[in-house]
Amino acid sequence: MDLSEGTLLGGRLRYVQPKDGYRTGIEPVLLAASVPARPGEAVVEAGCGAGAALLCLTARVAGLAGVGVERDPAMAALARANLAANGVGGVDVLPIAIEDWQSDGVFDHAFANPPWHDSAGTPSPVALRAAAKRAAPGLLAAWAAALGRVLRPRGTLSIIIPASSLPEAVAALIGAKCPEMTLLPLWPRQGSPAKLIILRGVRLGRGASAVLPGLVLHAADGAFTADANTLLASKEAVLF
Repeated sequence: MDLSEGTLLGGRLRYVQPKDGYRTGIEPVLLAASVPARPGEAVVEAGCGAGAALLCLTARVAGLAGVGVERDPAMAALARANLAANGVGGVDVLPIAIEDWQSDGVFDHAFANPPWHDSAGTPSPVALRAAAKRAAPGLLAAWAAALGRVLRPRGTLSIIIPASSLPEAVAALIGAKCPEMTLLPLWPRQGSPAKLIILRGVRLGRGASAVLPGLVLHAADGAFTADANTLLASKEAVLF
């Protein structure tokens, strides 16, 4: 696997990822900024890839214990190396599909940036990209169920998804017994329809669901807005 070196959170974190295949975008950084973890809590990420979201979350919240679950052994090893290179302790990465993972522990927060491309479409010729992006039917429900069953009551399950997947995602979180939901749209530009959504469910929650104002990602000139840039560059910033 050919690797490239880069950074996250405005250079605060060293990050190595494959040169080819799936390349980390802004999604895992924003997802990490949406997880309401507190020091000392336990977190789990499904499909953690090379560990970008775990790195960003552990940089923001000290003393987390956690698990990353990644089906590709090479990517799992890369995530472990990235965590170690940034001095992150207490977080393990397991080379197993989330659907097959069994845990005896209970977690405070779970999160995922799941594959969402239609499996019936033309696959990428790059195996890593195809595996990271293509979703088999029922994958979202299976991932949500696997994460939901290891959450404590009132624990949170956060996912970042395309807006087109919202009905499936809502059904998946309800099936995972996380019916109290908060939805945050990510607007590409002011006045444009949201393409991405962050959806958070609360395990066994009984409160009212809510739609938040959302985040505008880009200004008219294509640059990131000040709010978006703060979230992408600061380890202190949170979405909601």
